[in-house]
Amino acid sequence: MTRLANRHGSINLAQGFPDFEPPAELLAALKRAADGPYHQYAVTWGAPRFRESLAKKIRHFSGLPIEADKHLVVTCGSTEAMMVAMMTACNPGDKVIVFSPFYENYAADAILCGATPIYVPLRPPQFDYTKAELVAAFAQKPKAIILCNPSNPCGKVFTRAELLEIATLAQEHDVFVIADEVYEHIVYPPYEHISMATLPGMFERTITCNSLSKTYSITGWRLGYVQAAPEVIAQARKVHDFLTVGAAAPLQEAAVTGLEFPPEYYVELQQSYLKKKEVFLGYLAQTGLPYSDPQGAYYVLMDISSLGFANDTQAAEWLTTEIGVTGVPGSSFFREPVNHLIRFHFAKKEETLRAAGERLLQLKTKRPA
Repeated sequence: MTRLANRHGSINLAQGFPDFEPPAELLAALKRAADGPYHQYAVTWGAPRFRESLAKKIRHFSGLPIEADKHLVVTCGSTEAMMVAMMTACNPGDKVIVFSPFYENYAADAILCGATPIYVPLRPPQFDYTKAELVAAFAQKPKAIILCNPSNPCGKVFTRAELLEIATLAQEHDVFVIADEVYEHIVYPPYEHISMATLPGMFERTITCNSLSKTYSITGWRLGYVQAAPEVIAQARKVHDFLTVGAAAPLQEAAVTGLEFPPEYYVELQQSYLKKKEVFLGYLAQTGLPYSDPQGAYYVLMDISSLGFANDTQAAEWLTTEIGVTGVPGSSFFREPVNHLIRFHFAKKEETLRAAGERLLQLKTKRPA
């Protein structure tokens, strides 16, 4: 969709990256790192200064007693973090529970590990699961369950009650929880992010995957990490070493500046995305088409049923070529036959969102030929 958007001069709200610069302090730190002695391999599982700063940040926000040398391995983005977690937890022939809709890589990661996905649907409009379907999935003896919280693409933030229910089943069935928490700081009131590893009995069986990409608007830096109990991290480090050896040393040095930002930064980040959400959803409301109201992350699913397309791929292409706004066909995120949704993201400047919104207002009157 990004290639199609570029070809037609469309506003790209498909691929989830911002069109604004990272914080100025981070850019200055990057310039300093480029002049420093950081151009050879760092410690494969993460430069010590980076891990120390990361551990301090995690302790502040989660209360967990995370230690840099015991609980962390730095990866090339959360994409590698997820692959490391999957390969650490799963062997060929194992099963993995995946909530649907899901970030596309989850099913691929399972397949690359030789594992079989078990899908549990999240049902709109709140994208809740049913306990009976979840219990039935656990009864199939999975090795792990993947939990994206807040969720891409539907923006669901799992409640404490839901997390405790999942945690109870994981403990009863001796299952790992692979928790993707890359949007932990992008949550909209009254919802709150609760890290699975903080729940009773879950630190030892939770493998948390995260990254700096979304929090600091540095998707191209490819800095992620896996957090887990020492015996799990010991194995994750081996997997990581053979996958990529290590993340970029100068970028780790520069990113320390971001990890040491004061608490006010994260409040401002949340408020900034809340404003972007209000702007973009305000335009969607004027189109008259139904859409989801995300509880977290920066994605919205728009229902294009009334436009009369045979499927969402045709709709996404038409929106790109005729309306000038590009999203992702929702079917790429669902195991179920869902073909009536388009995913847009709003990690953009407000002027970009307003420009996209003005174009989308054409949907009030314009329909495909």
